[in-house]
Amino acid sequence: MKPTKEIKTAVLVIVSIFLFIWGYNFLKGKDLFESSTRVHVVYDNVAGLVNSAPVTLNGLAIGKVNAITIQPNGKLLVEMQINTDFPISKSSIAEIYDAGLVGGRQIAIKPNFQDKEYIKSGDYLIASSKLGITDALAQQLEPLQFKVQKLLDNADVLFANVNDMLDEKTKLNLKNSISELNKTLSEFSEVSKNINSLVSENKNKLNTTLKNLDNTTANFSKISDSIASANLGQTIKNLEKTLANVDKIMSDIDKGNGTMGKLMKDDVMYNNFTATSKELELLLQDVRLHPTRYVNVSLFGKKNKPYVAPTNDTIKK
Repeated sequence: MKPTKEIKTAVLVIVSIFLFIWGYNFLKGKDLFESSTRVHVVYDNVAGLVNSAPVTLNGLAIGKVNAITIQPNGKLLVEMQINTDFPISKSSIAEIYDAGLVGGRQIAIKPNFQDKEYIKSGDYLIASSKLGITDALAQQLEPLQFKVQKLLDNADVLFANVNDMLDEKTKLNLKNSISELNKTLSEFSEVSKNINSLVSENKNKLNTTLKNLDNTTANFSKISDSIASANLGQTIKNLEKTLANVDKIMSDIDKGNGTMGKLMKDDVMYNNFTATSKELELLLQDVRLHPTRYVNVSLFGKKNKPYVAPTNDTIKK
């Protein structure tokens, strides 16, 4: 019995409907022929999570998001399709995280290895959400924004005070100050040009002076070498020894030791020396006034005159 056209048409329609349903579900990320575990998580906010987003375990993709539906209480029910033989406990955490700037939001399963009660289709996992890069950056920038706003407010107050302070008279004085500064800089530039001209005109003299200075430095270096090569240390030691002897002599004189010390410290010797000097002076005076008393030359045998002491002493006492 050959199939009629109606049967062929019916079979073709049924196959077409089946292929349409399979293709539709395949495009949505569902596989009708795949045996997998379907678990659920309830989130307050999915933060941009979409259907077919990867579900990972320690970075390995083990499934995907099948559907996201809004509950009557406003929470979001996420259905995940898990395709792995790895045992996942019921107390595991399903955390939404940001996979990167272009990776979008994904779900990471954080298993609890202490719990030996594993999930099966229809079970619920614990919900968790991690801030994305943009959210974390916004959270960090929020206090900075407040500080920047406060800084801008302070800047506005500062500029307002500056504007109040810079009245017409102050502005005029400021312009005059700037004008004087420009004049001073111009004069300084002119002085600099004059100095350059002076240096240029006396370049030869300056070179000669510097050469003489070099020669003087070289000569001084030779003198220093000569002084260094001389036995200056021994000379200083001899000088110190001589000064020590002089100091000892002066100390002995001060203590009255020796002839000079006794002369300076012994009053009796000083008085005797003074008296002797006075008598010697009287004798010389008498010889000068009466030389015949000491030198008597007589051709006729005249007797010497007896000595008569002078009546007036010409020496001041």
